[in-house]
Amino acid sequence: MADAQPEARYMDWEEGDGDPNGHTPGDSKNSANGFPIPPPTQTDRYGFLGGNQYTDPEEDKRTPPEVLRKRELKWLDMFENWEKWMSKRFKKVKDRCRKGIPPALRARAWQYLCGGKFQMEQNPGKYEEYLKHPGDLKYLDDIKKDLHRQFPNHEMFLSKGGHGQTDLFSVLKAYTIYNPQDGYCQAQAPIAAVLLMHMPAEQAFWCLVAICDKYITGYFSPGLEAIQLDGEVLFGLVKKTSPSIYKHLKKQCVEPIMYMTEWFMCIFTRNLSWGCVLRLWDVFLCEGVKVLFRTALLVMRTVLGAPEKMAECPSFYETVEKLRLRQMPPELLDEEYITREALKISVTDRDMEREHHKQITRRKAAKDSKGDASKKKKT
Repeated sequence: MADAQPEARYMDWEEGDGDPNGHTPGDSKNSANGFPIPPPTQTDRYGFLGGNQYTDPEEDKRTPPEVLRKRELKWLDMFENWEKWMSKRFKKVKDRCRKGIPPALRARAWQYLCGGKFQMEQNPGKYEEYLKHPGDLKYLDDIKKDLHRQFPNHEMFLSKGGHGQTDLFSVLKAYTIYNPQDGYCQAQAPIAAVLLMHMPAEQAFWCLVAICDKYITGYFSPGLEAIQLDGEVLFGLVKKTSPSIYKHLKKQCVEPIMYMTEWFMCIFTRNLSWGCVLRLWDVFLCEGVKVLFRTALLVMRTVLGAPEKMAECPSFYETVEKLRLRQMPPELLDEEYITREALKISVTDRDMEREHHKQITRRKAAKDSKGDASKKKKT
């Protein structure tokens, strides 16, 4: 597989490329999928006033109140004995995350699951200290340029200079001080924005730190080698689980980096309906990066798995457009479908570890071979 490189250090989502949440103007909810655009003054239960992330109240599937209350009580009990639950009854924690964390407790649960709560407790005053630091002007300029692109249809980020954009700037700036080696990458912004929709800035910052350090390690490092490696791992898993899709992509020279970069680096925040995003995050923060692989495999199977769907993609262009979810299949709007079907995909932790080792070995061999060829050329 050729080493496809992203065009720039920062993935270039420009205003003229379509919706800032990763869709083109032609696939607005008032067209292909038939979802009406609501009046601009009406927010859905997540805070969106319109656009592709908006959830129509008439189609919003809510958990019955009595079921929700029972789940809330169970989560409150887990919070009281968190270490015990995580060490001795983790399977039950995992099952409850897969059912969906109650919205009223989601912010608290995410902080417990990723460890952001504990990092914040161990570093009192550190966030304020980062904010007082002048920072790197290049990073700060890049952050400012991206603020208006993060969920512009959400009530929190509507206003330039509003509290949402101000907090987002602070969190992203603080991260560049915390981790100057990686600095700022555009894909960090939607992750931070999702966290800010649920919790105050300092809590969001420590959750961002935990996610970057423990879940998607190295994704924002210069050169983006970690995301390229995971793209190759994903392609290997596609070969194992969906050989017909693998052959189709191979034949059309569609490299993983062309479609999965945004999925993984932004944790699907730019690609799925909002209910699906939150359910995916519930499971992701509990079970780790393997959730991204399973979701990616499901997405690929949903958009390309049937012969008639492949027939709709006779060339490279149509295939890439399908994988970029320009037209969202109705199944991928259903959070229960995504949660249920992703778990059915026969990929184990061992499969992923084996594929990861295989791709590292392959990359090392290619690098050594290139080095040997270079030495021979010099002599």
